[in-house]
Amino acid sequence: MPAISAPELRTVAVTRYVTPLREGGSLPALVEADDGFLYVLKFRGAGQGVKALIAELIVGEIARTLGLRVPELVFCELDEAFGRTEPDEEIQDLLRASTGRNLALHYLSGAITFDALVTTIEPYLASQIVWLDCLTLNVDRTARNTNMLMWHKQLWLIDHGAALYVHHAGPDWAAPRPRSFRQVKDHVLLPQASELAAADAEGHARLTPERLRAIVALVPDEWLTNGDASAEEQRASYVRFVETRLAASEIFVQEAQDARNALI
Repeated sequence: MPAISAPELRTVAVTRYVTPLREGGSLPALVEADDGFLYVLKFRGAGQGVKALIAELIVGEIARTLGLRVPELVFCELDEAFGRTEPDEEIQDLLRASTGRNLALHYLSGAITFDALVTTIEPYLASQIVWLDCLTLNVDRTARNTNMLMWHKQLWLIDHGAALYVHHAGPDWAAPRPRSFRQVKDHVLLPQASELAAADAEGHARLTPERLRAIVALVPDEWLTNGDASAEEQRASYVRFVETRLAASEIFVQEAQDARNALI
């Protein structure tokens, strides 16, 4: 297993708002940053709130730790001036609500949406992705909305804001408890995921406690806005939740295997 570099996110500043990407309710945008690259910007002021950015960051970096391809994630600073100059009132409100630090993904120019009817994914890669999504409760990888792209003949994972959905619940959302993931039956890659046991073993080897803490440490204090707990206490909740899921991974692996057997 190759060495994994420490997680680190660069910070860029938006220099040009190019166009909104009217997909779903979050209204992300294509922007240009001060490093000259284009990014898909996810706004902290969007309907899903800042927790969608937290999930995007944590799950994206977990995926990268597993060796999966995810566009580079960056912190993206948005100046309040963009909200004053935007003529569209809906977008203007979104920009004003998102002044400060947001999250963005490097734009994969020319990428096309993954289509399971056109492209067959090899079993181990499919198993890794199904395992990741079971671990992180990612409900958003179905045939209707795969959240995967083909770019330079490689599969890339995007849009993890819907994962870790339980963090929208009450203050004890991370308390250890048995938690099934029945939605795995709808996963677009489940039919190809015949090597889940091997993916589980590698996931445990790569996602060490130190690695998980390093990933969660990337979450900025200003995104952890729950007044009932400190930023460090909230980070500890994310680490505890993922560690609990890992410790009981045989449950969701068996659930995925059963769902796959029912399909084939």
